[in-house]
Amino acid sequence: MNDMRQMTEKGRAIEDRSFAIIDEEAGAHEFPPAEWQIVRRVIHATADFEFKSLMRVHPRAAAAGIRALRSGCPVIVDVKMITAGLSEERLAAYGCTVRSFISDADVIADAKKGGTTRAVEAMRKARREGVLDGAIVAVGNAPTALLETVRLVKEEGAKPALIIGVPVGFVSAAESKEAVLGLEIPSIVAAGRKGGSPVAVAVIHALLLLSAQNPEKGGAVIA
Repeated sequence: MNDMRQMTEKGRAIEDRSFAIIDEEAGAHEFPPAEWQIVRRVIHATADFEFKSLMRVHPRAAAAGIRALRSGCPVIVDVKMITAGLSEERLAAYGCTVRSFISDADVIADAKKGGTTRAVEAMRKARREGVLDGAIVAVGNAPTALLETVRLVKEEGAKPALIIGVPVGFVSAAESKEAVLGLEIPSIVAAGRKGGSPVAVAVIHALLLLSAQNPEKGGAVIA
């Protein structure tokens, strides 16, 4: 595996030890290898072993995410906190860019005029800009962004490559995730109220690391 982690030798040793502790304390599970790499990185980012039972990983999600990243897909995020946590160097290695529209002036104006939310209008702008199809959509904060993504898929035929639905919260968070699970599009979801931008970042970084495995063979081991 190519080591894409931007760490010193000491830092890598600490991270490796952390994952060894997670593997030991998590115990038996039924996640295939690639899916476990995603789940364990979420646990690592949160120190919360409950995510072992909360994560829902579509059988085609890892492969879809790897394929999209290697094709240089855009990564559409609901909030800039996710952008801040992502490794620009890792994404740039594949030609991927991160797009966030939530602070755009026209998005804010449309949300005020239409009585919606900035998160909803941001996803609509992503659709208008033509960057939603084939993209990885990562929602870590705003359930309304996730619900709008579902609507765009169902009603307008949007076709993101992968939806990462991990918004945290009490209003519509759990419901928005259940709505994503009802789609045919591959998804990675944290069921219930828990989630957040750090979880979204952890999932994307796990996919980036998976994408670096066996590149000469065209893919990571995803079975």
